[in-house]
Formats: sequence, C-alpha cells, structure tokens
Amino acid sequence: MVSSERLLAFAAMSFLLIVVPGPSVLFVIGRALAQGRRAALTTVVGNTVGAYVLVVAVALGVGSVVERSVLVFTALKLVGAAYLVYLGVRAWRKRGSLQAAVTTDGSARGGGLRTLWEGFAVGVANPKTMVFFAAVLPQFVDRAHGHVVVQMLLLGLVFNLIAVACDSVWGLAAATGREWFARSPRRLSLVGGIGGLTMIGLGVTVAATGRKD
Repeated sequence: MVSSERLLAFAAMSFLLIVVPGPSVLFVIGRALAQGRRAALTTVVGNTVGAYVLVVAVALGVGSVVERSVLVFTALKLVGAAYLVYLGVRAWRKRGSLQAAVTTDGSARGGGLRTLWEGFAVGVANPKTMVFFAAVLPQFVDRAHGHVVVQMLLLGLVFNLIAVACDSVWGLAAATGREWFARSPRRLSLVGGIGGLTMIGLGVTVAATGRKD
C-alpha cells in the first residue's frame, strides 16, 4: 500500500492545488450566491463525485489517453466550459425570480438531483483536476508494493476528502453573505446576477486556459 511519507506528500500537494480557487470552487461560490447553502453543499457533493470519476478513470488507464491526446483533452475542456456558460446565462436570466424561490430557511427551492448533476458535470470536466490526476497521481504510487489501482483510488480519496472540506468552507462562507442580500429583492437579484456572471466568466476562463501543445 501507499507509504505514510508518500501519502502525506500527496496530501500536501493536493491541499496546495485545492486552496487555490479553480473551476469547482468558483462554481460552488456561484451556486451559493445564487441559491444558498443547501445548493452549495449539494454542488460540493456533485463536484466530489465527478472528481472521483476522474480518479477511477486514471486508475484504469483512461487518464493517460487524455494526457497524451490534445484532441480528447480539448474536447472535454470545451464541453465543460460551454456547460458553465450555459448555467451562467440561465442564472442571469432568472435572477429576478430568486426572491420568490427563497424559503424561510434561506435556501432556494429547486431540484436537488439537478443541482447534484450540475455539480458532477463541472467536477468531471474540471481541467485542473483532470491534468493533476493524470500527471501527478501516478507519481505517488509505489509500484513495488503492487495493487497500483488500489493505491491510486486511495490517493484519490484523500484528495477528495480535502476538497470536500475546503469547498464546503467556500460555499458556506458565500452562502452566509448571501443571506444579507436576501433581505432585499433588489440585492437578491444582484446576487443572482453576480452568480451567473461568475459562472459565465469561469466558463470563458476554462475555455481559454490549459494545454497549448
């Protein structure tokens, strides 16, 4: 299995990657501003499941194909970017209806499964974690100990546990600020617009960054 030294080193590197806001974090913040605490935490769960799908893909060898193929990488990146822009435009168009959707506990009505799926889509198409798992994860595997797939799955689990904790803090902090805005229809409409614009800008950023080889 993975040695404690390798595990700690991987956890430290994962933390450094996660604390820097990327597509998943910004998406969680956008969801928290637009829909509140419950949607933010549901999005975190979806993101985590999506990220772990990437771990499984790398462990089974798909990651090497993505890392070596510019076409596959670019296609996945652009699909994820387009989906973010679509969600941002939808949030912007519906910003005026947020007040009616807010319940007494400060969260927005909406399909939990749909929110979970949207978080999953962003997590599984996140170019930052995709490249990290494909390029960095295999380096921490001790092939001499065997069970390479199990080691990768364990390391990926460590990454996702750290991600859940960090992303949840971001989401809860953003949702707490949203409650102040929710006291005014105008402020709430503003917050919905900011959340939508955040996701649109994130989608454009994802499309414009990444590998150029």
